[in-house]
Amino acid sequence: MKYIHILFFLLPFTLFSQEDLFSEIDTTAAGGFETAAFKGLKIVNFESTKMVSQKELYFVVSHRFGSVKTGFKDFFGLDQAVTRLNFIYGISDGVNIGFSRSSFLKIYETSLKLRLLRQKKEGAPVTIVLFNSLLINTALDKVNLPDLEFRNRLGYTSQLLISSKINKNLSLEIIPTFFHDNLVQIVNQENSQYVLGIGGRHKLSKRWSFNADYGFHLNRVSTSPFKNPLSIGFDLETGGHVFQLHFTNAQPMNTNGYLGQAIGDWGKGDFFFGFNLSRIF
Repeated sequence: MKYIHILFFLLPFTLFSQEDLFSEIDTTAAGGFETAAFKGLKIVNFESTKMVSQKELYFVVSHRFGSVKTGFKDFFGLDQAVTRLNFIYGISDGVNIGFSRSSFLKIYETSLKLRLLRQKKEGAPVTIVLFNSLLINTALDKVNLPDLEFRNRLGYTSQLLISSKINKNLSLEIIPTFFHDNLVQIVNQENSQYVLGIGGRHKLSKRWSFNADYGFHLNRVSTSPFKNPLSIGFDLETGGHVFQLHFTNAQPMNTNGYLGQAIGDWGKGDFFFGFNLSRIF
């Protein structure tokens, strides 16, 4: 396992148009490359292989309400909402950096997204992108954790995003994932955890698509209260804006959060409604 950890951490260092974002989806880029397997930077929770173009800045506002199971008591989750503000900048068409702040556990997160291979009509059948993030949990309190050190606040994620645009309507993605939290408060849970994510998008019309993703946790302890993240949603493009409306059993929106701390149970009607709104500058 030690060597798997090292491999994941070394990989990253080996190194829309505002009028109508959907115009990318059914075209082929110069050089025969397929474009826009996904319209949004995320499928729902998991990252998609879409990249921010060079010198473009995306501002993404994400809002996720509390569980709808609470009913009118919390107005179907409205009173328990969390918000995440995320900035993503395209250093180049194949290298993106990001910075975000979430009200969930007051988490700050930085990210690096690096495209390694691009799907081509007469070439590579897949697009491969490497996504890495580093987060800081600033909500941890020394009053409750007297031995708390700064390193205990840190978490890391590495994901290999492998997508294929099957046809003009259907795109699929597989996401092998490693994440690590320096502080884990579940008894016997390993700090390093592994998830196999899958996701897809099906175009419904020029401006609407149906999206879904799921993460199969590979080494969660049987006593953990957390669930595998399952999310469904719809993307709507309106000019320079992208709306993503979704339902998920994970309220956290940071990588380590939705991967390892999903508490909702779809079978019991315990899930969360949320949305992402993107703006390009």
